[in-house]
Amino acid sequence: MDIIGVLAKELSVGRGQVEAAVKLIDEGNTIPFIARYRKEATGSLNDEVLRNLDERLKYLRGLEERKAQVLAAIEEQGKLTPELKKEIEGAQTLVAVEDLYLPYRPKRRTRAGIAREKGLEPLADLILLQMISGPLEKEAAAYISAENGVESAEEAINGAKDILAERFSEDAKYRAWIRKATTEEGLISSEAKDEKTESVYEMYYHYEEPVRKCAGHRVLALNRGEKEKILTVRIGAPKERILGYLEKQIIVRDNPATTPVLRETIADSYDRLIAPAIEREVRNDLTEKAEDGAIRVFGKNLEQLLMQPPVAGRVVLGWDPAFRTGCKLAVVDATGKVLDTVVIYPTAPQNKVAEAKRVLKNLIEKYGISLISVGNGTASRESEQIIAGFLKEIPENVQYVIVNEAGASVYSASKLATEEFPNFDVGQRSAVSIARRLQDPLAELVKIDPKSIGVGQYQHDMNQKHLSEALGNVVEDCVNRVGVDLNTASASLLEYISGISKPIARNIVAYREENGAFKNRRQLLKVAKLGPKAFEQCAGFMRIPDGDNPLDATSVHPESYPAAMELLKRLGSTADGAAGGIPGIGKKIRDYGKMAEELGIGEITLRDIVKELEKPGRDPREEMPKPILRTDVLDMKDLTPGLILKGTVRNVIDFGAFVDIGVHQDGLVHISQMSRKFIRHPLEAVSVGDIVEVKVLSVDPVKKRIALTMKI
Repeated sequence: MDIIGVLAKELSVGRGQVEAAVKLIDEGNTIPFIARYRKEATGSLNDEVLRNLDERLKYLRGLEERKAQVLAAIEEQGKLTPELKKEIEGAQTLVAVEDLYLPYRPKRRTRAGIAREKGLEPLADLILLQMISGPLEKEAAAYISAENGVESAEEAINGAKDILAERFSEDAKYRAWIRKATTEEGLISSEAKDEKTESVYEMYYHYEEPVRKCAGHRVLALNRGEKEKILTVRIGAPKERILGYLEKQIIVRDNPATTPVLRETIADSYDRLIAPAIEREVRNDLTEKAEDGAIRVFGKNLEQLLMQPPVAGRVVLGWDPAFRTGCKLAVVDATGKVLDTVVIYPTAPQNKVAEAKRVLKNLIEKYGISLISVGNGTASRESEQIIAGFLKEIPENVQYVIVNEAGASVYSASKLATEEFPNFDVGQRSAVSIARRLQDPLAELVKIDPKSIGVGQYQHDMNQKHLSEALGNVVEDCVNRVGVDLNTASASLLEYISGISKPIARNIVAYREENGAFKNRRQLLKVAKLGPKAFEQCAGFMRIPDGDNPLDATSVHPESYPAAMELLKRLGSTADGAAGGIPGIGKKIRDYGKMAEELGIGEITLRDIVKELEKPGRDPREEMPKPILRTDVLDMKDLTPGLILKGTVRNVIDFGAFVDIGVHQDGLVHISQMSRKFIRHPLEAVSVGDIVEVKVLSVDPVKKRIALTMKI
């Protein structure tokens, strides 16, 4: 197989781009590094295309490896024909290879295997030839043998039928046709095991729809309902059409002795062997596609969440709400340093509101707090009402934000949080996390297992290895897109930088603690286990704002420093001038192609250097919508159909998006209410973190459901 050609066609990119990307991947370069610093070689393939290329490259190489294993196994049996070899070599999927290998795969003892041991294969071949002139029993009588354990002609015929049934079930061409027919014409259905059971699966108690139309989120819901023993799920295939196809393929002439036997054998082969296997395969295929879709959506949501703009330069009060155990507060300065922690009891059962307000007033006056970050968990609603009332009573200009606290409790109980705050309890750590995830969402959220961040759907039912890899890639791409301050970044953040492993991240922090702040990027080579290759991969993503070399504060890679210095010289500037940015420097270059040639670099690299020199260390998160800051609270009872509000998209799922409109309960915008034009998926219209204008369609206080529309 021409893997390079296949990848170029699938990704709609040039063959040369694929060849360069594959070579770079094979040399051990990371995707973020290739995407950022090897644009010349790949023709500017972005990280998303490179991730897809890497994934497909692994699959296609695995496919070629499996083909070699299968060919060797069949050849060892002495059964490899030129035709079969050609079929296996030409197979495009692992399923096709396994179908072709099925007849030669070592088996446990089957009915057909027992019949072969009894010497009945020649009788099976004879029946399949369909040339018997007399009664079949007469031919079968020749196979009666006490030695072989065949006591009658009927037993011999049944054994031959078992051999043929297995043979039909293992025919790759038949399986491919039946799989396709089942997928395109089959029905997926579910029934309740006990209709009296109340559950979230009630819509699936009597459910049926075509397999090809079953959306991913419904497939995952059915799987979960089945796993929880609430539903029975079935795939109904077009059986009559399948049997008709098999008879047409197998029964080549009408023979009174063999035709009825072959019809029975075909039906048995389908019911007993083919149908259960194909049902499993179709269900697995549906699940795999549903998981891939859900992981893609989860990844996109996670990316948007991680790339939310930091709220910089503010002293923030983190508020972890609770009832009985009290609300934990943490004051965090503009750099993320914890200044104070305290517990207040304004909620039930203590209801010490006046005392809580006194504590809040003192904290605001003492530390200059201008923003309160409130977690959206238990008692969030009650806390928000107290905060909104309190803010009206004080002269200071203080605002609050409700933040998604998903994963805060996971982090606060983790080994990492214990190491970071050994003297804090889990509530205090959680309050710190809630404050910091507003100040710098990326730096804080990398400490939490991506699966626990709460922007997915059915994440616990998926292939956990695949999910972890995909989400890890998303985090890695986000961290490298933003870059990190080498002198303040935590080990949790550093380990996502290109070329940096967990042990090296810990070594960087240890070096920093022992030797003080890094003065230049070259010092990284003094860090234990960080060699030249790791340095090449990571250096461009590490920033040193006040170091020896102003270029260390930019994303210009050290390998391009000589070219950058020469460029500055030619344009009448210096590296010192680059520290704060040199506006309009790009306009001084008349011919980029010529300048790049003179500097000995590519034109794309030159344009990237110029962009960095104009605005060094530009944070791509600045382009994202800022969080909505509030001073007052809305109640569900304040909502009426027709009311128009601004809200923040909290989660995007296959059938819509959940929007925080400031009433504690997120409202649902169904996919049909997102756009006046047709969209296939909600991600075409919104992303996590988007600020959207919505209109209330309906409110159900009992079920706590709010239906919204964006079609205003």
